[in-house]
Amino acid sequence: MQLDEKDLQILRTVQHDGRLTIKEIARKVHLSTTPVFERLHRLEDEGYIKRYSAVLDAEKLNMGFVVFCNVKLRQMNRDIAMDFIRRISDLPEVTECYNISGNFDYLLKIHVPDMKAYQHFLINDLGAIESVGSIESTFVMQEIKQEHGLNF
Repeated sequence: MQLDEKDLQILRTVQHDGRLTIKEIARKVHLSTTPVFERLHRLEDEGYIKRYSAVLDAEKLNMGFVVFCNVKLRQMNRDIAMDFIRRISDLPEVTECYNISGNFDYLLKIHVPDMKAYQHFLINDLGAIESVGSIESTFVMQEIKQEHGLNF
């Protein structure tokens, strides 16, 4: 399906603030509420909008120690990859996981309270996955930019 400019305006609007009412969205995109309601539901049904969420302050929640962890598996095949993905998906400290190209197979973004918690995670959780061959950790010293949306 092709998106028109009104669809894109609706997507930009709800991406910026997912708590807006249909009436508020309609006012911002210069449409009445009925077409906005219909378009919004169509965009949700067709998967353009995956979900609505709030952006939380990791520091205030004592989860501000951020680590990017590169993981190389000992060997790669479908079953090993699927097992790794399943196990990583069950770890709440892993907030993002990407299958990447290059010297490593996966890039993980991990949120924990501190270095001690990361060490525990590394040894007891990530280290317990038999297929993991090597790990390289990069610790975030300062977050410069964090965008949760797309610019289109």
